[in-house]
Amino acid sequence: MSIDKDRKRLAQKHNLEWIRRDLKATKMVIVYRWDQWVEKKRHTDYFILSELVPQDQIEQVLSEARIGDRYGTENEMEPLIICRSFGGIREDYNEISEEFRLFHNLYHDRKTDTYIKIDDAGNETTVVIVKPGEVQIRLKEIRQFLAIKEMYLSLLFEFNEYSEYSLEELGHSEFEQYDFRRKEAMCWTYDRWDIPVQNFQSISRLRGRKLIEPLPKSKSGFGDFAEEPKYVEFIVDIDDNGDEVYHTCDPYKMRELLGENADAASKYTVVHFRKQVLDKYYNEPSKYTVEDSMVGCPSLWNIKIDNHDPDKVCVFLGELGILPYTEQCHWGQPQYNIPPEGGISETF
Repeated sequence: MSIDKDRKRLAQKHNLEWIRRDLKATKMVIVYRWDQWVEKKRHTDYFILSELVPQDQIEQVLSEARIGDRYGTENEMEPLIICRSFGGIREDYNEISEEFRLFHNLYHDRKTDTYIKIDDAGNETTVVIVKPGEVQIRLKEIRQFLAIKEMYLSLLFEFNEYSEYSLEELGHSEFEQYDFRRKEAMCWTYDRWDIPVQNFQSISRLRGRKLIEPLPKSKSGFGDFAEEPKYVEFIVDIDDNGDEVYHTCDPYKMRELLGENADAASKYTVVHFRKQVLDKYYNEPSKYTVEDSMVGCPSLWNIKIDNHDPDKVCVFLGELGILPYTEQCHWGQPQYNIPPEGGISETF
């Protein structure tokens, strides 16, 4: 490696930018990383450890004294990742906090060592990825968990860059001397020195802490702040001008037998769809079941349908209100939901 590349690499500007980057809610966050660079003989290694921190200890955690505290000893700290070791008798492994797994009701796929969230519609989202020496968790689920716990997640990081050149040969660095810095919810230090080990002559070290803040409870989607049910509107009629008439499948906004919502459609109003609306379910037989007069995702949802016509599918408006919102959106797409023509089949 050239001396110019080593000089730039040991300045660690790229590592600082990486750890400080903003992440979208759907991105995975490395919450644990333990590198064994000596065995791999690489020019770089880095470590990331995490812990849950009470809100009243934020200032203490972001102090210079805590940067060197690799594990955290306060009783109030809680682990998110648990490193299991068995004295060499059995292979070491890492596991996520049981509280976190149960909080999100995650399914553990032991073949891939991933943790999966399954929503009411049966859609799967990978939330946790466990690899040898590394654990990643999706940011959205981290911040939801922190909101209910009323805690922050502290990420202790350390980046080590090694060079085959001495500091004298490398010359000036933009971070020339040891310095403690803090900006918002992150603090760090930088240092470098000569260290003759293996084929290397020098090292630079960037070490610090970054805090991930919780979502506001009102945005967490849990407890009293769980999202209100949402409902799609479907074509239920054609008016005198030939315009399509829509009505929600919200069960509380349908006509009742006792006269409530007298001008509304009833739960037995028939909604019509092109036959292709069922292709999604036929194409995933391991997940969905389509039978005479029924379609469903086993144990999660199922609705009665009239699928006996060669060109269309009919469903009662009240049945559509049973579907999870994402499934309602599928049925409500313009290419599927059509104006009513004719009635339900004699077979149905």
